[in-house]
Amino acid sequence: MLPQEIIRKKRNKEVLSKEDIDAFIKGVADEEISNAQIGAMTMAMFLNGLNKRETVDLTLAMRDSGNVLKWRVDGPVVDKHSTGGVGDKVSLVLGPILAACGAFVPMISGRGLGHTGGTLDKLDSIQGYQTAPTNALFQKTVAKVGCAIIGQTGTLAPADKRIYAVRDVCATVESIPLITASILSKKLASGLDYLVMDVKFGNGAFMESMEDARALATSIVDVADGAGTKTTALLTDMNSVLGYTVGNTVESVEYLKQNKVNKRLDEVTKALCAQALICTKLAKNRAEAMKKVEKVLSSGEALEKFQQMVQMLGGPADFIQNPMAYMPAARVVKPVFATQKGYVRSMKTRDIGLLLVELKGARTHPHQTVNHATGLTDFCQIGDMVDENTPLCFVHAANEADFENVASKLESFIEIGEKPDIAPVIQDAIG
Repeated sequence: MLPQEIIRKKRNKEVLSKEDIDAFIKGVADEEISNAQIGAMTMAMFLNGLNKRETVDLTLAMRDSGNVLKWRVDGPVVDKHSTGGVGDKVSLVLGPILAACGAFVPMISGRGLGHTGGTLDKLDSIQGYQTAPTNALFQKTVAKVGCAIIGQTGTLAPADKRIYAVRDVCATVESIPLITASILSKKLASGLDYLVMDVKFGNGAFMESMEDARALATSIVDVADGAGTKTTALLTDMNSVLGYTVGNTVESVEYLKQNKVNKRLDEVTKALCAQALICTKLAKNRAEAMKKVEKVLSSGEALEKFQQMVQMLGGPADFIQNPMAYMPAARVVKPVFATQKGYVRSMKTRDIGLLLVELKGARTHPHQTVNHATGLTDFCQIGDMVDENTPLCFVHAANEADFENVASKLESFIEIGEKPDIAPVIQDAIG
């Protein structure tokens, strides 16, 4: 079938058949369909929508455009995906926790772009860690350790890679069916039995309203289930930084050591782990799941899984003993103080995330070089009491000029005043 005829059908608001979608995606993967045709098709899909069956077919066609991993492991294969936020490092601790509980976690993660942080950027900050290992090493690590966190390879869902690049420059990113298919095609190519989703909303998320986040979460759960992978989702608040750091320092090691545990990060991590353990039948209910999570954290088993993963993927054998010895350090590390007494009431989370771009610790385009040493640490939390002697955070910068630039803007991004009502970080569960 001619690609222009398939495009015409969707332009005219007709429902595409499985054969239409399979033919178009095959042409994308084989590079027989041009970027102009991809742009026309995604705009037609953006404007006229896709029903559930079309979205399932699109997801499966993009999944099958490359390799689909097969696992021979003695346990369930599970993964987690987040829609992106500021300070989010849940993946780095969730994988080792689930591995210590008996699951196998082949996690394909991404780099940061814009105001959202990237899991791979954090791992790239560890000396020697390979975020792009061979497929054989990836599978060996998952089988032996129970988890491995790497980047998307060229053989996993290659059609999605082409389509997303065109969507990014053709104003068709904000389509729920296209977002759903893009996320799930890569995740399902990992050969998962189960998937847990962290769908964020708020001023630091791509989906600012809870209604939009719920619509996306529902679409992902319905389509994944329709594609044969049991999926559940949490709706989580991203109206403030998640954790104490923004950037590529590994706060995750301190969490796994149970040192200076951030309450919101802890709550999201444990809730997602509990969902995964229940779905995989590694726990009968939430109480049993939480007990298992607490056990592997308090015993150090999850921390050891993180160390084993780092070592197998090329990192130092003693990383968890002295992580800062194997990570870059910024030339300038200085506090930014509050200018008045009061409580932290709110923050402009997206703007705070963009400060990392100004410190050159994050990207504005995919191929930009990142300074892994820069960022923000010891970040204040909503509800904290502060005064003129209280650091709102510490800025890690490459030079004094970058520090002064960030410090001059930071105060305006944090509202200080009366004690606020603190919203729950987890707002809903779907699936």
